[in-house]
Amino acid sequence: MFNKILIANRGEIALRVIRTCKEMGIKTVAVYSTADADSLHVRFADEAVCVGPAPSVDSYLNIPNIIAAAEITNADAIHPGYGFLSENAKFSKICGENGIKFIGASPEMIDGMGDKAAAKDTMKKAGVPTIPGSDGLIDDFHHCKKLAEEIGYPVMLKATAGGGGRGMRLVWKEEELEVAWDSARQESAAAFGNDGMYMEKFIEEPRHIEIQIIGDSNGKACHLSERDCSVQRRHQKLVEETPSPFMTDELREAMGKAVVQAAEAVKYEGAGTVEFLVDKHRNFYFMEMNTRIQVEHPITEEVVDYDLIQEQIKVAAGIPISGKNYFPQLHAIECRINAEDPYNDFRPSPGKINNFHAPGGHGIRIDTHVYANYMIPPNYDSMIAKLITVAQTREEAIAKMQRALDEFVIEGIKTTIPFHQQLMKNEDFLDGNYTTKFMDTFELK
Repeated sequence: MFNKILIANRGEIALRVIRTCKEMGIKTVAVYSTADADSLHVRFADEAVCVGPAPSVDSYLNIPNIIAAAEITNADAIHPGYGFLSENAKFSKICGENGIKFIGASPEMIDGMGDKAAAKDTMKKAGVPTIPGSDGLIDDFHHCKKLAEEIGYPVMLKATAGGGGRGMRLVWKEEELEVAWDSARQESAAAFGNDGMYMEKFIEEPRHIEIQIIGDSNGKACHLSERDCSVQRRHQKLVEETPSPFMTDELREAMGKAVVQAAEAVKYEGAGTVEFLVDKHRNFYFMEMNTRIQVEHPITEEVVDYDLIQEQIKVAAGIPISGKNYFPQLHAIECRINAEDPYNDFRPSPGKINNFHAPGGHGIRIDTHVYANYMIPPNYDSMIAKLITVAQTREEAIAKMQRALDEFVIEGIKTTIPFHQQLMKNEDFLDGNYTTKFMDTFELK
């Protein structure tokens, strides 16, 4: 087991890793920028090293300074958290070259899963369903028509040089295809000087559902079931829950089996998340794989009683996993509390927190690094807390979340608490009737 772990991150995730390390008897090193000198992760680590000024590129993304911090403190491993360098193949490689264990995926795995086309091909070979589509550009309309028949309507025509929705057409039936083909090509040629087109199956009423996995150095993997992340804005997740209200036992079994099969096929080591789009007919399609711990990992921990950070550390130290798959026994919801103004297009709201009161009680978990009089810097992600509730049923978890949000006091800045309070009373959300398009029609009052 490691003697000392440096956490190459900041905020709540750095504090989260420090807590597990302390419970495991492992010494910790925090790194921080000058803007984060008063953050709680700096206070609670055994040692702390300033790695640069406020801009991320000069501090939390500064590989030479972070490696130097690990060397001067004799850290034998680095936990990257999420974001920053967590999926940086170069950093993973440099850690290895300096005799420091990177608690995460190998450089080859990060590169392989970071390349969308390569990842899709890998998953396809492992038997995981991927979104059907053309292999490269479509030759002509005859090829286009044949492809659409093979894929099955509805299909989406997309310009290879497209952007901003230009050169894109949704086609519901064969009679509409030729007109869409001609107009999309003309629009793309006019806008981009390129009329190359490709095609994908259109996913109807998509849910964003991900499966948490762990793999060890012996090539064994297991899954810890799903998280529903469909409530999102501009591809940024706002709320996550597990189990998904859309899931069936059969779908959970099928998705879990496919993911474990794929992880073992590529000998995946560490914690990872495989993300899917699931259509209204409950067909699931691989979207991407994240080779790190996720922001929303606490809800999985709460429903299966499993410390994912501890398991990451054990796997990195060469300890094998049990190989058992885990299924949710409870229901958990996570609301991301951001320093943003929901009434002003979610504009970031950095500044000083004048008053802070966190909710408590049975089934409430808060992961945060902020406190009264803490100054939120403008340099980083605006998420300042994760509020998690866990209960026997979804209805109870929502009621608990409503109560907890009402108790949560953060004054001096704007936060997304009012948004979450309204979401928890929204009829469609209460019914579990939401897709990735949910926020397109949600109105804040």
